[in-house]
Amino acid sequence: WQKQTASGKLLAGGSCPHVILHRCFATPIESQMTDITQLLFRSDTKALIVAAPHSGSGKTLVTLGLIRALRNTGLKVASAKAGPDYIDPQFHSAASGSPCLNLDYWAMGPDQCKNLLAESGKTSDIVIIEGVMGLFDGPDGATGSTADLAAALGLPVLLVIDSSHQAQSIAALAKGFAQFSGDVNIAGVFLNRTKSPRHSQILRNALAEIAMPVVGELRHDDSLHMPSRHLGLVQALENQQLEAFLESAARGVARETKLDNVVNLSANFSNQKHAHATLLPPLAQNIAIARDEVFTFAYPHLLKNWREAGASLSFFSPLANEAPNPSAEAVFLPGGYPELHAGKIAGNRAFLQSLQQFSGLIYGECGGYMVMGAGLVDTHGHHHAMAGLLPLESSFEKPKLHLGYRQLTCTAGPFPAKLRGHEFHYATILSEGDGDRLFAAENAAGDALPAMGLRRGRVMGSFAHIISVQP
Repeated sequence: WQKQTASGKLLAGGSCPHVILHRCFATPIESQMTDITQLLFRSDTKALIVAAPHSGSGKTLVTLGLIRALRNTGLKVASAKAGPDYIDPQFHSAASGSPCLNLDYWAMGPDQCKNLLAESGKTSDIVIIEGVMGLFDGPDGATGSTADLAAALGLPVLLVIDSSHQAQSIAALAKGFAQFSGDVNIAGVFLNRTKSPRHSQILRNALAEIAMPVVGELRHDDSLHMPSRHLGLVQALENQQLEAFLESAARGVARETKLDNVVNLSANFSNQKHAHATLLPPLAQNIAIARDEVFTFAYPHLLKNWREAGASLSFFSPLANEAPNPSAEAVFLPGGYPELHAGKIAGNRAFLQSLQQFSGLIYGECGGYMVMGAGLVDTHGHHHAMAGLLPLESSFEKPKLHLGYRQLTCTAGPFPAKLRGHEFHYATILSEGDGDRLFAAENAAGDALPAMGLRRGRVMGSFAHIISVQP
């Protein structure tokens, strides 16, 4: 411990001697970590990707349970989410106690993904990365699946299988996924939603026939239900019982899982940055960012990059009728759920007038773009006046899904010419008036799409969420 202290490497959240002493009085969850000292005294970090055959398998619940259960042992756990997701990372952060970053292989490329992983590893013992959709699902005509990310990072995959309607056939499913790609190492299976000890044993016997390790298990439990809405899970900040839920998920995972097997399954990786990646420059030197229940979809890696580039960030709540910091030179309105609070936003005159009187750059994405428009129609058909900065009328009365990666060429604005982002919303455009188009757009495969967004002088926005400069 003294040698590790002298080298500046304090793991497990900075708690060294007392963590080891605490093992003598460990709880049932904590006592599973039989080789904890091996994790505490090293210069690299372990990482593991949690994936599934398809969406809806329960990988988010399993990931949250693993993160919190490992954290409860005294390990410092970091997490990441594959793909363009704003909502799941909020739950990750609540479970781990540290920020969750996105690792988007298609949008960022391997260099930036490796650097972000390395950054997470500097302050953690283990990084748990949750995949997106099914393991091999990704953008049509381009690389970007969880499997592509696993291969690029050289990390093993823990395959979460919804076992609720499976028996011996689970072996065929696991074997097929394990042998589908030689670049992907499926190191073990996690049985989710098992129904009984007998059901579990049938599954384990079948997987033993193909020598597939069963790393963990979570029994079916109706109380471990995660409520959803149209863009995914109901946000973490809206869940008043989240802490109790996370502890319950951790107990459920730890009850049937040897956590040291999860750690041993993970792969070591260097936490030293070794690759160069082009990052999105800040909008200005001083940026005011909207942040509350309406404006929640701001990528942590972008804000982190802006700070590291020397920008000063301040935050304000439009929902609380707050105005941007008067010293700001730019305002960023991220996406979120304006349709749920349209009436209140329309009545918050101090906020709206502060935008109308702001002399610097104003940039909005998706929900922020709609608030910058002239009006928004909610799901009940009621029209609400917005800031009126752009000639945009949008509506949720007849929702229609718009989803996909976007290759963006900035025609005018503070951004580099080539960007990558995504579009995910149910709003429809009733009208877009005169104004310069902000982006020329293509899908992930390079097929041309209609131009996106509007710009009028210092004010600009679109339905696209920018993830990165094109790698």
